[in-house]
Amino acid sequence: MDPIEFSLFASRIAAICEEMGAALARAAFSPNIKDRLDFSCAVFDARGRLCAQAAHIPVHLGSMAYAMRDLVPGHDWGPGDALVLNDPFLGGTHLPDVTVVMPVYADGRLVAFVADRAHHADIGAASPGSMPLSRTLEEEGLVIPPTWIARGGELLEEVLAHIVERTRNPDENRGDFAAQLSAARLGAARVAALAEDMGHRAFTAALAELDAYAERLARATLAEIPDGDYAFMDLLDDDGLGHEDIPIRLTVRVRGSDVTVDFAGTAGQVPGNVNCPLSVTAAAVYYVFRCLMPEETPAAWGSFRPIRLSAPEGTLVNARRPAAVAAGNVETSTRIVDAVCGALAQALPEAIPAASHGSMNNVAMGWAGPGPVWDYYETIGGGMGAGPRGGGLSGVHTHMTNTRNTPVEALEMRFPVRVRRYALRRGSGGAGRRRGGDGLVREFEFLAPARVTLLTERRRHAPWGLGGGRPGAPGENRLNGTPLPGKASLEVGPGDRLTIATPGGGGWGRGVGGER
Repeated sequence: MDPIEFSLFASRIAAICEEMGAALARAAFSPNIKDRLDFSCAVFDARGRLCAQAAHIPVHLGSMAYAMRDLVPGHDWGPGDALVLNDPFLGGTHLPDVTVVMPVYADGRLVAFVADRAHHADIGAASPGSMPLSRTLEEEGLVIPPTWIARGGELLEEVLAHIVERTRNPDENRGDFAAQLSAARLGAARVAALAEDMGHRAFTAALAELDAYAERLARATLAEIPDGDYAFMDLLDDDGLGHEDIPIRLTVRVRGSDVTVDFAGTAGQVPGNVNCPLSVTAAAVYYVFRCLMPEETPAAWGSFRPIRLSAPEGTLVNARRPAAVAAGNVETSTRIVDAVCGALAQALPEAIPAASHGSMNNVAMGWAGPGPVWDYYETIGGGMGAGPRGGGLSGVHTHMTNTRNTPVEALEMRFPVRVRRYALRRGSGGAGRRRGGDGLVREFEFLAPARVTLLTERRRHAPWGLGGGRPGAPGENRLNGTPLPGKASLEVGPGDRLTIATPGGGGWGRGVGGER
């Protein structure tokens, strides 16, 4: 395959992922999927190795890349089949992220897989939004091991019913699952058409070439990092159940173009829900190194092959079942990114930015009755860390999340909530030669009773600066002006106001009043 043909092939297969995402967003029912775009789509080869992905959610995609290699061989696949799962210890991330996997057949041969993963605001937890302050996995909702949801092109209605009937709004959830299945069918049809057009041997060879090219670019990038051992430690504020200052320790070992990230010394798993399955830890590590690679690096498994993880089982970053993990996917993954960046900053001081806001600032809310039942979940952006080439952006999602905000109009139209304030948190970015980005302020007024859960970080430990830059301001949560902890579950009534002020990003370099 000549370079032009190869470039066209890479673009075509990546475009299939983008088209899957567009179809999923258009067909979904819930604001979390259709408005916030909290989903991801990818293509894998016949052995379950990542081949292409859209620019969706890093924590979804890296974890799928890590898990699919074990998921594929364990099942007897056939045309028209579809598998559904959300078990964090069998390839998922946390229970609200539900994955649909579908095989692709061309000329009667298994040639690839497609998958989409979407965050369902209700997956059957007792608290609205399915992001509770949990102690065990089972408290977080319905656990779905890898289960057939379609066989031979026929939907297994009893499986779908078992899932959606555990939720408070089964009609909306059924619509979201239909959207995921439709997006997977579309992706499978597009990949099959491409494979049949090329011929299955040429298609398989092109995937292998894509993988090899990704590895070559990855190794060329990693070889530019000076050999050495680079250690760093960062802290989670708490686990929501009284355990504070939870350390994540790691050492990045660079030897030529091979890298090992060793989490020896990281805290053991905790009673609260900030634990991570290993797939989420892998996603966070892969993300950081992928950011160092050239933009044209294919999103293929080869780009991750030179990177090894060492994470002792039973720790915060490789928890054992039945550890609670709802916030590990959203909060701990973000802190792992900070820790890997902190280590690499010692080796690449002119390439690594200061810490960003360091939290997805999760807000789950809703009402289980009596009266109208509703569930809503949102992540809120903050300040990006500044770097040697420029200041941090303000009011954005960073690192392991890549969703949109929920439009105020969509939120107020669907739920008994009014957004009283939505603005940049001026001055919250850290000072330096390059200033960190500012966080956000989002104030909700409740028009009816609701149950609210907050899972937020960087309320006690500020996002750090680099090169003499100052830290960003920590975040704040308040109910009617009274401070709330970073992780809380509370009941509110009509007229109550919840204010989330998100952290700013760290500054870079010595100085004040620097550039954005």
